[in-house]
Amino acid sequence: MSRHGMPALSRLLLAAAASLAVVASALAPAASGAPARAADRPEYVALGDSYSAGVFVRPWEEHDGCGRSTRNYPHQVAHQLGFQLRDVTCGAAEVVDGILGPQPASKIYGPPSIPPEGGWSDLPPQLDALNPGTDYVTVGIGGNSLGFGSIVTKCLELGISKPLQTKPCTNYYTGAGEGADWLDERFAQLDADFGHMMTAIHRRAPHARVAVVGYPAIVPDGSGCSFLHWNQLGSVKKGDMPWLDGLEKHLNGLLHRHADQHAALYVDTYGPSVNHGVCESGDAKWMYGVRDNLTGDGHQTDEPSELCKSIPGSGEACTFVHPNARGLDNQARQVTRALMTSMG
Repeated sequence: MSRHGMPALSRLLLAAAASLAVVASALAPAASGAPARAADRPEYVALGDSYSAGVFVRPWEEHDGCGRSTRNYPHQVAHQLGFQLRDVTCGAAEVVDGILGPQPASKIYGPPSIPPEGGWSDLPPQLDALNPGTDYVTVGIGGNSLGFGSIVTKCLELGISKPLQTKPCTNYYTGAGEGADWLDERFAQLDADFGHMMTAIHRRAPHARVAVVGYPAIVPDGSGCSFLHWNQLGSVKKGDMPWLDGLEKHLNGLLHRHADQHAALYVDTYGPSVNHGVCESGDAKWMYGVRDNLTGDGHQTDEPSELCKSIPGSGEACTFVHPNARGLDNQARQVTRALMTSMG
């Protein structure tokens, strides 16, 4: 879309982009019959971005703008395996601005999407949560460093501004397209930064079992998608959806390779979610659309900003393509299974 044709919608989209069995010994009570003390439980630290934080799934924390859901996979895994959890995941976190270094307040978007008076505070590097006594680490990161949100936003804009093209976003980011070199550079930078991060994690927590958590399927083949349905992918052209899916697979491939290179587990959340993308309906849908109704327990809501209100559709929040409650449950199943398998 052009900024002149649909200014309010364009501004919002740009703003949004900038946005089993349990191991018996782990859960069994102590021999005396008393519950296990926190000090007796394995220490688990969760690092990551909004997909790991579980933003927009009720209930979420509101004190720092990270939007961590108490239903996210770190909480579910800790409960299932009897771990002592330290969850420092945060929406909009990047490898450098979030994991390796501080996350500046300018890159904290909630929920709550409307910050408190005075704004949010900078957050310390998530890496600071690790120590030599850490037993387990999960890390789900990379999408924001790549610029996946801004890419989806560009696809939304081009779907409006290039009405005669069937795959304007694919054309923009591939071949001789204007964004092709930029995307290649982002992948190269992410490749380098991710390697530095994995080395730093092992240095801070040398005895920990580390698991790299991949991203779930968003829109595998475009089946069921309708143009301008904002609880799906809005103005993204159906012809661009296979390319977006391929981009996500490329991102997951980078994460998987680094997990292998650094003796870490790789947790595949994509495969089990292939038939549960953003354009499915009912319980089969595990992914929020651009603007969607919230899921989870309770009545917590996210007051929409004026920019969010300019997005068409009746969804109660600008969820901008994140896992819903069922998506979080899928992530938790896969991470729990992977960690249990690694325990032998």
